Amino acid sequence: MLYIFDMGGVVTNDADGSRVIGDMLGLGREEFRKICMEDKDGRGDLLLNVSDGKITAKEFWKIFEERSGIHARTDWWHALFHPQLNEGTASIIKRLRKEGHRLVCGTNTMESHYANHVERGDYALFDQTYASFQMGVSKPDTEFWKIILISEGCDAKDAVFIDDRKENCEAAASLGIKAIHFTSAEALEKELENL
Repeated sequence: MLYIFDMGGVVTNDADGSRVIGDMLGLGREEFRKICMEDKDGRGDLLLNVSDGKITAKEFWKIFEERSGIHARTDWWHALFHPQLNEGTASIIKRLRKEGHRLVCGTNTMESHYANHVERGDYALFDQTYASFQMGVSKPDTEFWKIILISEGCDAKDAVFIDDRKENCEAAASLGIKAIHFTSAEALEKELENL
């Protein structure tokens, strides 16, 4: 069986750094996100573009500065990102690996957050990591899972996907993947027992 785990909100705590960055820049979360997502300059949603690897973090901050007039002195995505490991989920992953299952991480992320997770060793829990910015597509686009299934040589019916976002679970399930909406490690353990 192939198990595909999301990272932020499942293996580590929530990965949305918009609140912390928005506060750091004196904007708040909503205003920060609004600036990122407005498309008055024809360059699209910066958050999606950085997640899909269409722009680098450096390009993100350059465009953000042009849109907002606020100078970003550093890559705040990297500097302010300090996720905490969910020990319960990590324990489940380790057990599944011992049982001989293939474990991969399928995550919407950008190069800055990816680097933080590499530095911390979070991806070492997995046999392979599939990161949206490297794949050129983010969940819930079904192409995300198609790439993973092809890369792993796995049929959808032989895969289990765990994510904290319902829309991602629904998209994976539309391909025939067994999808589990993550709420806690304890609830996940019970769901896995019922597979």
